[in-house]
Amino acid sequence: MIIRKSKREIQLMRNAGMVVAETIYALCKNAKPGITTRELGEIGADVIASYGGKSAFLHYQTPYTPTPYPGVVCISVNDEIVHGIPGDRKLKDGDIVSVDVGVLLEGYHGDAAGTVGVGKIPEKTRKLLEVTRQCLYNGIEKASPGNRIAQIGKAVQQTAEKNGFGVVRELVGHGVGRDLHEDPQVPNYFINGFSPLLKTGMTIAIEPMITMGHWQVKELSDGWTISTLDGSLSAHFEHSVAITENGPQILTLRENGKEGFDITSKSY
Repeated sequence: MIIRKSKREIQLMRNAGMVVAETIYALCKNAKPGITTRELGEIGADVIASYGGKSAFLHYQTPYTPTPYPGVVCISVNDEIVHGIPGDRKLKDGDIVSVDVGVLLEGYHGDAAGTVGVGKIPEKTRKLLEVTRQCLYNGIEKASPGNRIAQIGKAVQQTAEKNGFGVVRELVGHGVGRDLHEDPQVPNYFINGFSPLLKTGMTIAIEPMITMGHWQVKELSDGWTISTLDGSLSAHFEHSVAITENGPQILTLRENGKEGFDITSKSY
């Protein structure tokens, strides 16, 4: 069931989304050589707590996962696509790190992600980040009343594949609101057949996961981390978006209206 939100509810989601964006900003800013992913996760936890928010990921569990997720934020490095668990791994020059943050505030969720380079990254890696970010915005552009979910996936897929990158199939975007994961699913690739119509009040998380190699994935032994099957690099960008009469409205921006992952000196 697709739940459409009132203007008040969308504003509450913007409040949660702002905390998400500020957390992502702090994580990206501190993603430097030598820091462990656990230390980075602790920074994220402090930011969320400072706004009175609650991690949407900590202790999250599905029928398909053996144990609850143990981290406050997801931190995935290089070939890890999503759901990386913060730990003792130290970031090094040339890595890329994807940070995914979900926050519950006043009964509503915000969910966003971004990928940033650590130190100096190769030009081909930078292109992966730039194209994945463009995939996100090309998908958001299609999130208007009267369009269909499939048009979002088509825009993402075309943008990635024309640049020679792969589009992960097993993981998709989703509705978001009172629950972290709501209907509908939002694939990052085009699917023929019926596709839900976008209507005002719908709120969705659009999240391209793009690989430098093949799109196939594997699950690591921790039961959570998903990485590329061929070991190629992967980037992940995400915004929570409201469908309004004036077009798509991004709900996961910082207090100053900027992206949390727009760290000019580090990434783009």
